[in-house]
Amino acid sequence: MNRCATRWMNALLVATLPLLACLPALAQLETVKPFARDFPKSAMRGEMVALTHPLITINGKSERLSPGARIYDTNQHLVMSGQLVGNNFLVNYLRDGNGHIHQVWILNSEEAKEKRAGSTATIFNFNTGTPPTTVSP
Repeated sequence: MNRCATRWMNALLVATLPLLACLPALAQLETVKPFARDFPKSAMRGEMVALTHPLITINGKSERLSPGARIYDTNQHLVMSGQLVGNNFLVNYLRDGNGHIHQVWILNSEEAKEKRAGSTATIFNFNTGTPPTTVSP
């Protein structure tokens, strides 16, 4: 039996282990520039504070998350509203048909620079073609 190959392999392994241990440290040196995601045109901008599920506030106004609402962090990962309780975030959001908040994207620095309509935008606009009437009490 030739044991020289085994000794040579062991020496090579011992020599490369310190180099392999440095790889995670090198990965941390890279700076990643935040990217801007493409949001739906109907998404609105606001400051969100998560309260107890399903309650949140957007721009100081009390709102509710819809059943099955999705909240995405800056890396497009799903997060639960319980992880965000008490924190203030700049977000883009969409409403469902019932007026509840259905999708929320927490914005990174690049996305926050973009101009977007706030929560004061009209959600529904019904035009019947008749002049408005006043109701007297």
